[in-house]
Amino acid sequence: MKLTSTLFARMGNLSKRYSNLPDRYIKRVTEQVEWRTPRGKPQYLPRKVEHKPYFSIHRPWTHGFQAQNKFRKSQTFTHVEPIKNWSYFRGDRVEVIYGPDKGKQGIVRDIIRERNWIIVEGLNTKLECVGKSKTFPGVYTRVEQPLLVPSQVQLVDPADLKGTEIEWRYTEDGTHVRVSSRSGRIIPIPRSHNETIDYKSPELYVEQPKDTSAGDVQEVTFEANLKTFEMDIMDKMGIKEDRVPKKYYWY
Repeated sequence: MKLTSTLFARMGNLSKRYSNLPDRYIKRVTEQVEWRTPRGKPQYLPRKVEHKPYFSIHRPWTHGFQAQNKFRKSQTFTHVEPIKNWSYFRGDRVEVIYGPDKGKQGIVRDIIRERNWIIVEGLNTKLECVGKSKTFPGVYTRVEQPLLVPSQVQLVDPADLKGTEIEWRYTEDGTHVRVSSRSGRIIPIPRSHNETIDYKSPELYVEQPKDTSAGDVQEVTFEANLKTFEMDIMDKMGIKEDRVPKKYYWY
């Protein structure tokens, strides 16, 4: 199996949906191809040499990801156990239970489900120097670092605003919800979970004049036929073919 297809398959749906980019584009920019069989050469044994990219806080379609994975030939991978029922979403209030910010609460800004990571606004930060050169000392900024789920963070119970363990349960109407193990209260999924990087929420989006309305989608405006362009024009203009075609053979 190709490395890029494996990486693309491991990519979380939450990340892809938030990016609001086509899957074919994400798969293309994620490739780290060093050499492949050139065109014009025998293709019955195609070969491709690729770098094995790794996940970081940068998403695979960003320039930061390309810069970190450039010219890397040997890397160490630590496999993580995937979480069956993912319980953390963008916009959730969580409490940090690890590190120097232990006990503090914040809002989930980004999700990296491939590594069981979340990034909380303003918490678990480290200093990074930006723009350093020979003539400029650079500027130091604080950058949020990922926190591991669920050993380093907990969801906040809306009943008492404290961290709590949660369980996934079903309501009477069959809805799958998150429930606090301490108070039994439902922790709703925030609306910002449905937003994309364009800051568009489906409920608040206003249709524009050039958008295709729901009524136009239901109406069939094109029917596919096994016809060439010339045959389609002849049918519309009422022209009938009365010429006898020459015999031809397939080899």
